[in-house]
Amino acid sequence: MPMHEDEVRATPELVGRLVAEQCPQWDGLPVTALPKDVEGTDNVLFRLGDALVVRMPKVEWAAQQADSDARWLPRLAPHLPVSVPVPVHLGRPSDDYPWAWSVVPWVDGTTPPRLGSDDVPLARDLATFALRLRAADATGGPTKPAGSRGTPLSHVDASARSGIERLHGHDDGLDLDAAARAWDTCVAAPDWTGDPVWFHGDLQPGNLVVDDGRLAAVIDWGALGVGDPAPDVAAALWTFTGDARALYREAVCPDDATWLRACGWALAPSLTGIDYYRHTFPRMAEHGRRMVRAVVAELT
Repeated sequence: MPMHEDEVRATPELVGRLVAEQCPQWDGLPVTALPKDVEGTDNVLFRLGDALVVRMPKVEWAAQQADSDARWLPRLAPHLPVSVPVPVHLGRPSDDYPWAWSVVPWVDGTTPPRLGSDDVPLARDLATFALRLRAADATGGPTKPAGSRGTPLSHVDASARSGIERLHGHDDGLDLDAAARAWDTCVAAPDWTGDPVWFHGDLQPGNLVVDDGRLAAVIDWGALGVGDPAPDVAAALWTFTGDARALYREAVCPDDATWLRACGWALAPSLTGIDYYRHTFPRMAEHGRRMVRAVVAELT
């Protein structure tokens, strides 16, 4: 079942043709689709030989990610304490495929538990990463359109409330009245008034690569932008539990208002995503339920 109604799903055969046409230095390397249990919402991933990965957007909203990675990751990589997937090739659309795509280095490792980790050293590593990214010069960096992470929560107020209404038609084991009160608290928080700063925007477990117990790489930069740092503070909820959550929050959250906005960026996409992914990506829907419960526990 496609994850999105308008999904364009690349195949190994298509990737092999594009590689042969556009980067013949790798023609003949085996192309293998990565397992679906490591697939995210935006791209289909393929191993290209032993050292490379081909990232193929599967939905139009991800169509600019390859160009963004090629433009910004070379600028940011020298400032960061772990590997990032700087593209080694930027592929162009073809008659067979509508969007830009990329080839990036493969990074060995695993991802943290998807439903929360109490790994304090990992929380410390990710906090160091987030702060180093935040400290990089943001001059000329990409501002995000209204409703994107890093912009005021007020832009997603209507969609979050509509998400709550839709969830009333399902039994997800959620206290939706408490979720509505939590959202009221988040959206009432003051907006960010500091200088715009870099944020990754999606520091979910699936976008972290851990090797020998330490953070080795941060991948999937599709939400990258400059603005409010709250989306990266939200990793305290997305990725950690227990002492690890407390350490990460203390390290990266500058004030109480930012924490409320971070809770909002954990809550709003969950309220809309549970129903969107209910049948097509159950793991994402379950992550959304977990986030609703976590924010409610924090704020009510």
